[in-house]
Amino acid sequence: MADSPPRRHSSGSGSGRRGSIYRSSQVFNRLDSRNYALPLGVPEKSTQIEQQEELVKNLNTYYIQLKKQILQYQSPTLGLFPDIGKEDNPTHIAHIRASIYCAVAVWALSQAYRKVDDDQGRTHELAQSAVKCMRGILFCWIRQADKVEDFKANQRAEFALHSAFHMVTGDPVYRDDEYGHLQINVIGLYLIFLVQMITSGLQIIFTTDEVNFVQNLVFYVERAYRTPDYGTWERGSKYNNGSTEIHASSIGIAKAALEAVNGENLFGKQGASWSVVFVDYDAHNRNRTIFEGILPRESNSKNTDAALLSTIGWPAFALHEEDIKNRTISKVLRKLKGKYGIKRYLRDGYRTVLEDNKRRFYKPAEIKLFDGIECEWPIFYIMMLIDKVFQHDKDGIEYYSQLIKPLLYDSEEGKLVPKFFYVPKENIDEEKRVPGSMTRYPSAEGTTDGTFMLGQSVYFISQLLGKIPLMLMILLQ
Repeated sequence: MADSPPRRHSSGSGSGRRGSIYRSSQVFNRLDSRNYALPLGVPEKSTQIEQQEELVKNLNTYYIQLKKQILQYQSPTLGLFPDIGKEDNPTHIAHIRASIYCAVAVWALSQAYRKVDDDQGRTHELAQSAVKCMRGILFCWIRQADKVEDFKANQRAEFALHSAFHMVTGDPVYRDDEYGHLQINVIGLYLIFLVQMITSGLQIIFTTDEVNFVQNLVFYVERAYRTPDYGTWERGSKYNNGSTEIHASSIGIAKAALEAVNGENLFGKQGASWSVVFVDYDAHNRNRTIFEGILPRESNSKNTDAALLSTIGWPAFALHEEDIKNRTISKVLRKLKGKYGIKRYLRDGYRTVLEDNKRRFYKPAEIKLFDGIECEWPIFYIMMLIDKVFQHDKDGIEYYSQLIKPLLYDSEEGKLVPKFFYVPKENIDEEKRVPGSMTRYPSAEGTTDGTFMLGQSVYFISQLLGKIPLMLMILLQ
């Protein structure tokens, strides 16, 4: 089997506070790592201690940013996050995918704080916020355990685990036939990050029943290679007529999840042999073969799809064949890249001004109306930026950073990521005649009408990956 996705491991004890080094007779009134004024007469510190204080200062800035943009919207009961974060949220609907990414953003900052001697309790606070969200998702799903048993026998949409819940009570908010709940990639994404968090030292799984349920989630995704689902965008085929189809992105994330979870002890270092999860090797090989065979396509109806970026890159890293990966990314960018972001797929009518939002499904051939005016999503630029960080591609990091910068929205909470950019009605004809010529406008979500939580979380992670690791490398030299 291919290697599991990279896992974070907790480091050994920090270097500790060191004695001050007298380098000159000059005296300064400076601030220490907690922003307390140092008394006059304290000598200058060593370069390493100054770097430690610079790291703490940056982490504290990110902590405040995380509190304002993400953590303030976390449910106090289950720890779930809304799709759009705003003070007055009448729907109280939490989508599992958005909640997972929010939890990962919180966990990522807690990992960075581990390198700090005096973290003021923030490592524990942030880590437990992430644990609360992951356990909240587990709580919602384990109440539908009967669906998992039915799904193992018959992979039908009505037996799928739900992908949206009430963020306070954990109750389902859509009927089985009212929403595209069958999304294999959501289960796979949860398993990938569950394993990474447990490996980092967090305790998320507590009981034997929970171990058994996670093992059932593994069974749930093992047949992804022959399970048509609604895909990342919850619409099934590109025609949005209620039909499901096999998606490469779903199979890829399922494959990555199987690689990550195989042999993992869900109780961490305190576990025993019965708390280890295992995978059917034949199922993994079938997923790998079908996944690589479909690429660079996404499905029968979709020639390519931006969802593949998060499958073959961060966070799944599901593909190990460089030539196939390069061809897939190249096709996504060639077909879908725009000035304001990347389109989800060709003829995607979601939130265009021509879409009738009173109807769930499209009429036959209606998708022709959306040709050339599909919304462009900045979040995929951020996904590409993170991928370049993992590749240590400095030119790529700079390129996508410059693409992202003018798209961000300035608010009182800081830089916000708009959900998408759309073509206004008066510019549609000209945009279709000359693609890319018209100005697009940002959605209210992510600008004036709340925080787009998924995009904001991914952006926060990209900022941490771009700055904090470099500072830690310098500090630990």
